[in-house]
Amino acid sequence: MGSDIITHLAIATVVVILIFDYTNGFHDASNIVGTVIASRAMTPIQSVIVVAVFEFMGPIFGGTAVANTIGGIAKLGDLTAVVSMTVLLCGMLGSIFWNLLTWWFGIPSSSSHALVGGLVGAVLFAAGADHVVWGFDILVEKHKLAG
Repeated sequence: MGSDIITHLAIATVVVILIFDYTNGFHDASNIVGTVIASRAMTPIQSVIVVAVFEFMGPIFGGTAVANTIGGIAKLGDLTAVVSMTVLLCGMLGSIFWNLLTWWFGIPSSSSHALVGGLVGAVLFAAGADHVVWGFDILVEKHKLAG
């Protein structure tokens, strides 16, 4: 029975992540192509093709450092699998909500910031501040090395 819950949560989380990707695309795409279309440097078709090609090639040639950084924001290893999956699911739902809200009202916003905020908020609420990787330990280490 417990594995059924994990399976359902995993499937729901993957579906919600795909929905986030969709909202990220329509939320940020206008920012990417808007300037070149408005300046008439490219036609809408040309700009969408160029963006589609380079958005796909970005992780291939540029690497996945940003994805790895966002993946390391939270430490959920000591939580149960159900709690961990629920936290991820809620964080993604929060970021989708923020994307849709800012899109609806025409407020400029970053989907990456929405993702970080959603994940950090869900982790803070469910597990506490000690489960968020704030990055202060890196500053302390740099200070020790410099001093």
